[in-house]
Amino acid sequence: MSKAPSVLQLNRLHFSYEDTLVLKDISFQIEEGEFVGIIGPNGGGKTTLLKLILGFLRPNSGEIFVFGKEAGKSSCTIAYVPQSARFDKQFPISVLELVLQGRLAHLPWYGQFSKKDTAAALVAIEQVGLMDHRKKAFGSLSGGQAQRALIARALASHPQLLLLDEPTASVDQEAAAEIYSILKTLQGKITIVMVTHHLQAAVELVDKVICVEQTARVIEPRQICEHFTLGLYHGPLLVLKKHGRAS
Repeated sequence: MSKAPSVLQLNRLHFSYEDTLVLKDISFQIEEGEFVGIIGPNGGGKTTLLKLILGFLRPNSGEIFVFGKEAGKSSCTIAYVPQSARFDKQFPISVLELVLQGRLAHLPWYGQFSKKDTAAALVAIEQVGLMDHRKKAFGSLSGGQAQRALIARALASHPQLLLLDEPTASVDQEAAAEIYSILKTLQGKITIVMVTHHLQAAVELVDKVICVEQTARVIEPRQICEHFTLGLYHGPLLVLKKHGRAS
C-alpha cells in the first residue's frame, strides 16, 4: 500500500513582490494531524506563506503541494481564519449567518442553505461556545467572541486543513486562553497551521515550530529561545546546546 501524501509539501520555494525578496529556498513538510506553529518577525513572510499555501499567490519558483496536488487545486477542504480586527463590524450579519458562510462550497446550484448546512453551522457554534450568541449581530461581539465566530465559520466547512493567521493578536489574555482551548480540542483530528507571536502557545500547543524569516527553519518547541518576545528576535533562536542554556 502506497503512503498517503503529506498534507503540505514545500520544495525550494521562492517568492518576491516585484523586486523585494520575501521568501527564499523554503522547504518543509507537514503530516496529517500535526499542529504546527509558524513564528517569525513582522515582515518575515509568515502571512505571505499562508497565501501561497491557499493558492492566492503563485511562487516565483519551487513547488507547493497540498494533499499531493498543486496549491489551489486540491479537492480537500482548507479553511482559513484571519484576524477578526480585519472585518467590518458595521456589516449587518448575525453570528449564525456568518458561520453559514463556511458552508458556501456545499451550496447546490439554486443557492439555498439546507437543514444539513444549518445543523453543521450550529455544531460549529457550539464547539466555540457561542450558542447563546448565535442570533446576535456579529458587530456586537467582543474581540475574543468575534475571533471564535470566525473559527466556527472555518469549522463549519469540515476542513481537513485549518490555517490561522495570528488568531489571538487582537484579544486579551482570557480570550486568548479560550481560543487556545478550542484549538487544543481539535489537535490530532485535523491538521492545524497557526501563525503566532505568542511563544507560550507555540511551546505548549504545537507539535513543531517553523521559524520564518525570509528562509524557514523547522525546530522542536522545546528548542525555542526562552527570551523570544513579541516583535523581538535575536539570534540564534535555538537553545545553545554547547553551553547547556537558552540564548
